[in-house]
Amino acid sequence: MFKYLAVNDFDKVDYVLKGLNWREQTIDAKTLLLQQWTSCLDEEDWFPALEKVLEEITFEQAFWKPTEGAMNSIWELVCHLLFYKKRLLTRFLGDTANEPRADNNESTFRLPILTFENWKETKQEYYDVHHELEKILAKAEQEDLYRQIPGERSLVLEMKSLALHDAYHIGQIVFLSKMQKA
Repeated sequence: MFKYLAVNDFDKVDYVLKGLNWREQTIDAKTLLLQQWTSCLDEEDWFPALEKVLEEITFEQAFWKPTEGAMNSIWELVCHLLFYKKRLLTRFLGDTANEPRADNNESTFRLPILTFENWKETKQEYYDVHHELEKILAKAEQEDLYRQIPGERSLVLEMKSLALHDAYHIGQIVFLSKMQKA
């Protein structure tokens, strides 16, 4: 069990008003991870939710780069995030024959043909895979959380890492969108 650490002072005040000691509240790993997972796509926390950020990104802004080769585009970053989520999902489901493959990390940023439809499809696939992993986590029993995934660590450790990975790249996406005043 993890000791509950309030996200902000409002959480602490809420506990005090209810007559609870916020320092004594505990949260299990699954609940904590579900909260982190939701923060990455659907609900703003310390950083904006990716779905909200991507709503405001146009097709042209999606593949824009400040300078060629210096930085990945927003679309490339979404492809990269999708690659690792999709790989975890297929491995968790035991479908390793259909898992995405890449020669190296750099090739996980690869874009499909630059069309508006492909941009929409990339975003939708990202949302779908993210939500599918969220459903798996929500339904997981304790033993499922710590079961070894082929080619990976346990579900709980991999999803924790992916949530942190998302937060890192969401920061880059927000930065790129601000550079374009999106």
